[in-house]
Parts: sequence; structure tokens; C-alpha cells
Amino acid sequence: MHSTPTSPGRLAQRARKLAQSGFTLIELMVVLVIIGVLAALIVPNVLDRADDARVTAARTDVNNLMQALKLYKLDNQRYPTGEQGLQALIAKPTASPVPPNWKPYLEKLPNDPWGRPYQYLNPGVKGEIDVMSFGADGQAGGDGKNADVGSWQ
Repeated sequence: MHSTPTSPGRLAQRARKLAQSGFTLIELMVVLVIIGVLAALIVPNVLDRADDARVTAARTDVNNLMQALKLYKLDNQRYPTGEQGLQALIAKPTASPVPPNWKPYLEKLPNDPWGRPYQYLNPGVKGEIDVMSFGADGQAGGDGKNADVGSWQ
């Protein structure tokens, strides 16, 4: 058996090396400050993009609903009544006037990107019929992300 004794000088040298291999508190604080500054610059832009994406998705849904409603009118000579609503695109209405040539126009009705059902007005306020989402706040009117998204736009 052969063992080499470790001298006290060698132990002190190893301890110094271990102490120097970590990060100092100042270095860690500098890195955290840099990350904080970057987050403060980037996060608001990313959140605005999410709102823009929701508005774009709502516009796309409204356009798709309008196309389905136009097909409904072509087949049945009229749009669904306000009472029949958008439900008439996925299930044959039983309320009068019952459409003579009804077909399923959509598999299911989408909710708006904020989780609420789209609104349907017949007669419409801004057109013959209106399909709309009330935006992020769920209230009529508003601006920015709270603005209504409708078939008249």
C-alpha cells in the first residue's frame, strides 16, 4: 500500500481553487439585472402580439361565419332569423321559418378568442346581418384590444 501524505500547503491550495471556481454575489446580481432589463423590453412586445393574434383570429372566425351564412342564404333564400341564430349553421332550425334546403354548414360553432360566443343580429345594425365579437372586455364598443370585431370591418 502506498499512500502519499497531503501537505497542509496542498490542502490550502485546493481550498482556494474551490472558492475561486464559483460566482461572486456581484456577478450573479449583474446577470439578474441584465435579465430583468431584457425582460422589461421584450415582455410588453410579446403581450401586444398575443392581443393582435386574438383580434386576427376573431376576424378570421367572423369571415368564416359570414361565408357559412351566405351559403345558408343561397340554399334557403334567407338568413337565419335572430331567434334561430348561428345555431342554424350546425343544426336544422325547428322554429319558423324552417329552411327548405338546409344542410350542415359548420361542424361546430367557434367561441371568440376570449372564450365567449359570437353575436348574431338579424336584422343587423351595420349591415343586413351582423356577426361580431365584443373583444377582450366582452362589452359593446371599446377601443384597442377591447374593440368590437365585426362583419362590417
